[in-house]
Amino acid sequence: MTIKRKILVTGASIAGPTLAFWLSRLGMEVTVVERAPEFRDGGQTIDVRGAGKIVAQRMGLESAIRSRSTHEDGIRFVDAQDRTQAEFGIGAFGGNGPVAELEILRGELAKLLIEHSRQAVNYRFGDSIAALEELPHGVNVRFEQGGEEMFDLVIGAEGVGSHTRKLVFGDEVKRRSFNLYTAYFTIPRAPGDARQMRWFNAPGGLSVCLRPDNLGTTRALLSFQEAPSAYEKLSPAEQKTLLKEKFGALKWETPRILASLDDAPDLYFDQISQVKMARWSKGRIALVGDAAYCASPISGMGTSLGMCGAYVLAGELGRHDTHTQAFAAYESIMRPYVDQAQSMPSFAPRLASPHTRAGIALGHAMLRMSNVPIVKSVLAKFLTPKADAISLPNYADMAF
Repeated sequence: MTIKRKILVTGASIAGPTLAFWLSRLGMEVTVVERAPEFRDGGQTIDVRGAGKIVAQRMGLESAIRSRSTHEDGIRFVDAQDRTQAEFGIGAFGGNGPVAELEILRGELAKLLIEHSRQAVNYRFGDSIAALEELPHGVNVRFEQGGEEMFDLVIGAEGVGSHTRKLVFGDEVKRRSFNLYTAYFTIPRAPGDARQMRWFNAPGGLSVCLRPDNLGTTRALLSFQEAPSAYEKLSPAEQKTLLKEKFGALKWETPRILASLDDAPDLYFDQISQVKMARWSKGRIALVGDAAYCASPISGMGTSLGMCGAYVLAGELGRHDTHTQAFAAYESIMRPYVDQAQSMPSFAPRLASPHTRAGIALGHAMLRMSNVPIVKSVLAKFLTPKADAISLPNYADMAF
């Protein structure tokens, strides 16, 4: 019989609301606290694939996700004159290629997950944990906006820079950097923005991408390779100045993108890295999703890891009498899946964005040869995330 618990979840993006939904299915009393003052719409395109898609199906959300997808139907690799050098459709590599069948904006998916769980979950926006103290029979939480409350368990489902993780685990986390910085933001749609993602490489390891969305705008992505330099700590104005300096000499659609940067309402700029931890729980407090095991956006596994981790954690809490047993089982099931998702070579960004014109030309030639068996097998190692490399348990108490 499921032990009913009072649980606090921090973070209302993907893993947090997914976890809250499944915990509420078990009859748990769930509160989700989110630092942002209101629901954060927008965000870049993410994919729901493999085991993550299975979780969405078990939640009854696949059709809703499909109806809100970006309708992106492939990717074109282009030169400075927008001439296609190579391209893939959504069916490439058996449907498990760079563009998945279900592509959706992060904010659109988070909204669906929150709406799907709101009736049974208490969402508290504009607040966060100021301090917590684990006691023999619970965790006493003091909130930034005032007040204290006792919970049986606390689950951190925040991002790479998780505040809750720092409070509980201190410096136990290790960050594996890929010497890559990426900026995401939204710009007005132009007539040339079709339903395909367009990817432009320039010498020096620079890349510029445009992706369609379902809201009448276009999502821009700027990436450059450089060792960690604390650029993510700059003010938004300083980050915009830096991006203009880095990309100001490029052609293609870059001038249009940079011209829209000042008015972009949603700039997100960060170094690309992985989160590695020896353990994902301590006492009555556990972590899930990016806070525990971010594999980085270039892995193509973030959504699958977050949704699967949330599903498994909830299921094991329903299956075991003690949280200690549940947390251990959750980690035992998820650790191999996480390890393979994080097993990307450190040189992956250099393969995706070569530093020389010759390297870019060679990369395009390899992509054009993707139907040649030996070339296809090599490309598949880098372009097909192993999102189905886990056998998800069936939890009777969570079944529809």
